[in-house]
Amino acid sequence: MPEGLSSAEVGKEIGEHAKHTVGHHDLITIVGAVILSVVAIVAAWSGYSAAKWSTHSSLNLAKASAARTEANRAYQQSLIYRVGDALTFNAWLGAYYSGKPKAIVIAQKRFRPAFRQAFDAWLATHPFTNPAAPAGPQAMPQYHAVGARQATLLDASADEHYAEGQHAAETSDKYIRATVILASVLFLIGISTHFTIPAVRLGLIAVGVVLLLFGVLEILQLPGPPA
Repeated sequence: MPEGLSSAEVGKEIGEHAKHTVGHHDLITIVGAVILSVVAIVAAWSGYSAAKWSTHSSLNLAKASAARTEANRAYQQSLIYRVGDALTFNAWLGAYYSGKPKAIVIAQKRFRPAFRQAFDAWLATHPFTNPAAPAGPQAMPQYHAVGARQATLLDASADEHYAEGQHAAETSDKYIRATVILASVLFLIGISTHFTIPAVRLGLIAVGVVLLLFGVLEILQLPGPPA
């Protein structure tokens, strides 16, 4: 029997090897395409979520700023009423120590109804004979300056909106980080097509798959985009 293979057999072996090689490369290409499709969808979702959370953060920070401005305005209003109440009370106190009944009556008529309640409660403590009496009507629990409670509520609302805005900004940053990871996967899978050595292509695809899984896990731990 002649040693070796005939020309026809050699040609047949080369053809079968070529078919096998082409099939192997096609399989790698298909896997890479599938991964690219998955990454593109996940990256688009991650980018969309990042944009939504960024907008949510901006809106809440704007609401916090507006509420803080309203709180300052309400607080200034309360200061105006406090000063006005103090002036009318000082006028009454001066008339009282001067022993002028008509001036006392006139001063009391200038009291705001809300201040009058605190004033009557203060008088009930016998402030001129009781050393333990409060310093004045504004020190009484019955005294409420207009705008003071509103300022407190608006400050609390501003703090809440600011905290929510900060949380939304942090969530947006995390989505952006996941998007960057997914972009790295796109780069690795894309550059793998430039290599003809199957081991190199498979290695790049494997690294891309690991990064893809890591990015997906990051996204799954985050809240969905706000409505």
